[in-house]
Amino acid sequence: MEEDHNQPLLSTFYDAHNPNAIDQNNSIIEKKPCSVTADHTFYNTSIIGFSREFYIELKKLWSLAGPFIFASVCLYGLGCFTQIFAGHLGTIQLAAISVENSVIADFGYGILAGTAGALDTLCGQAYGAKQYDMLGIYMQKSWFILTSATLGNLSLFIFATPVLKFLGQTATISTEAGRFALWMIPQQFAYALMIPTTKFLQAQSKVKEMALIAAVALSLHVFLGWFLILKIGWGLPGAALMLNSSWWFVAVAQFLYIISGSCGQTWSGFSWKALTNLSGFLKLSVLSALMQCLPSWNGMAVTLLAGYLKNAEVSVAALSICFNILGIATTVGSGFSAAVSVRVSNELGSGRSRAAKLAVMVVGILSTLFGLLFALVLFLQRKQYPAIFSDDEQVKQLVEELTPLLGTHITFYCIPANGVAAGAGWQNFVAYMNIGCYFLIGAPLGIVLCFKFDLGLKGLWYGLLLGSCLQILGILLVVCLANWKKEAYAARKRLEQMGGKTLPQDDEEP
Repeated sequence: MEEDHNQPLLSTFYDAHNPNAIDQNNSIIEKKPCSVTADHTFYNTSIIGFSREFYIELKKLWSLAGPFIFASVCLYGLGCFTQIFAGHLGTIQLAAISVENSVIADFGYGILAGTAGALDTLCGQAYGAKQYDMLGIYMQKSWFILTSATLGNLSLFIFATPVLKFLGQTATISTEAGRFALWMIPQQFAYALMIPTTKFLQAQSKVKEMALIAAVALSLHVFLGWFLILKIGWGLPGAALMLNSSWWFVAVAQFLYIISGSCGQTWSGFSWKALTNLSGFLKLSVLSALMQCLPSWNGMAVTLLAGYLKNAEVSVAALSICFNILGIATTVGSGFSAAVSVRVSNELGSGRSRAAKLAVMVVGILSTLFGLLFALVLFLQRKQYPAIFSDDEQVKQLVEELTPLLGTHITFYCIPANGVAAGAGWQNFVAYMNIGCYFLIGAPLGIVLCFKFDLGLKGLWYGLLLGSCLQILGILLVVCLANWKKEAYAARKRLEQMGGKTLPQDDEEP
């Protein structure tokens, strides 16, 4: 491979008996392929050599993470600008859109995005293994499963009003949010089309194209908001139309890009093969959903529990501000997560186990530094930044008190543990670990600290933080103890089980 020529430390071709096999330009003259499991990698043990390889990997990660972060910010802006325009309609309308987005729509999106996480593993590893035709097959499988899941989620949107009343929302807000939820059903089907295409393009490192589409969508969204809400005064129906239109634009644009021939061998048209062996694919999809959804569901549970505190309005407002800050940090963290997922899955699929391990090391250092920097800025500005979100002195004081916990949470949350797990195909282990970390340890502890020891919102956040820390540390421990040669072998066997080509057997099993 071309990148092997530029990375002697990571080259899977090296003739130990012929040191002249590598010329002064690091070009391989005599190439001897080795098996996935043997992975006889040439090591440059000097500090300069390692630094060079670290820098090369850093550039690869940033080339993926940078555009993906930009695209994530643009798509995150669709919801933000909708609420900005809704603020001109009235308090009830703003609250209705906020509740529908954060409870009903986010719950549906979380299930779909989590279910599509199977593509992080399969598309990335298939692309690394050069089984290009399987990427389109896996994407079509995901379309089928996500569309079915969307149909299953429709009851939540149809009965949104009684659901929100049951969760403690006022009758007025529940009624308005319920009406808005009905109008937002088309958005869910846009997600079902868009999310698999995003994973499909991401696995091939086509993130710049995604960033461009997201930027155009945000520009279109702002124009529609001005025209539909401010200019002609369509109110909530106008807000629903602008959101549906923008998300469908992204979904259709990515789909048209794929079928236009820009993706080469990875898209060869629709195939009945996509409907075969769905059970194995479905199992991995469900485990991916559990892995990715449990942390966000834990956050939703904390929000609901905050409504039962003595000064509920202040607690919920402060928690909302903290979650907004966490969401901003997570937008950047998702870029790191996507980048390392692509790098790990591609390298394991191609049998380059040590390259995958180096990618994990580099992104771990990079994301930790970002998290620490973000937390430091928050701590230094803890008396100033709450005023951006609220004028209430009690709310600002509570946010200031929560800032150390928030900063610690961000530092851990930015480490892309889920991205590593998705790239390596560890959904089964991480899903069960999340159940233990969040719902058997973190949540019960938070409830006890909050209500038994009267720590209030701080107690709930201690539980949330403990669950996140245990999950991250658990995955990091697995990363450190993992036999990456075996992971590369497992990636090959996984592709075979999911309908891919049977690759030649190695001389030695791991």
